[in-house]
Amino acid sequence: MACLQCATACLQEADPKPMARCIALDTECADICQHAVASIARGDEHMQGICALCARVCSRCAAECGIHDMDHCKRCAEACKRCAETCIAMAH
Repeated sequence: MACLQCATACLQEADPKPMARCIALDTECADICQHAVASIARGDEHMQGICALCARVCSRCAAECGIHDMDHCKRCAEACKRCAETCIAMAH
């Protein structure tokens, strides 16, 4: 949810072009997180691999959002850090 909120807020900036990487990672992260949640809920065979991928994407998103000064980016970075930690635990 934080990633979608961040992407939406970035798109509403006066000049969203410098936020292109942030927006792209936000949407990718939101997608893989939704997939990971569904995989965990179902107890899928490949859940650990999906969670490992989710952790990597969340870490990259957190790093990108963390370099920006906007509050929505800072909130997203923190949420992504927590998600990455949880997914790492689920991947093992």
